[in-house]
Amino acid sequence: MRVLLLLLALWNAVGEADRAGLREIQSLRTPALESAMRAATGLGKREIVLGALLGIAILDPTGGVTTAREAVLALLATNGVVEAIKYGVNRVRPDGDRTRSNSSFPSGHTASAVALAIVLSRRWRRLRLAFGLLALTVAFSRVYLNRHYPSDVICAAIIGFATTHIVLAAFDWWRGPRKPRDRRPSTGAMVQA
Repeated sequence: MRVLLLLLALWNAVGEADRAGLREIQSLRTPALESAMRAATGLGKREIVLGALLGIAILDPTGGVTTAREAVLALLATNGVVEAIKYGVNRVRPDGDRTRSNSSFPSGHTASAVALAIVLSRRWRRLRLAFGLLALTVAFSRVYLNRHYPSDVICAAIIGFATTHIVLAAFDWWRGPRKPRDRRPSTGAMVQA
């Protein structure tokens, strides 16, 4: 009984913090930021993500295909976890949307943005900060646009992080140890020793 009371108190505290955080972020809404926040949310559209991954696979001959594969696997796993939780929790969105398959908790956009940031950072390490900031902007846009509570995006980021790391570890294990590649440029002819 004590555990149940503790969980109810915790749930109530999270709910209060969510409402306060949502009010605070909603107070920042201005016409100047609306289009930027809608654009950040729009980056999560399936067509845009798949188009970008196709572009990476085509335009990056050294690691593009592998990066795209890792991203697709990470996104499938992450979104599978998110959708199962959404259906089970069925939290009403801050804007009042009650569709069970589109419930508020957790944020699919945020989980996917974090998953992509991790995979892309693995390929282009120097751009890690940019990928992280982009994922953070997507997460913020979801609360800013009144589609999620702060806890929705925080938990989604954790889900995206954990699921992607598990997928990447499994992918690395499946591929096995890689042989070092010869870095000398190919001349097209065999060199005799």
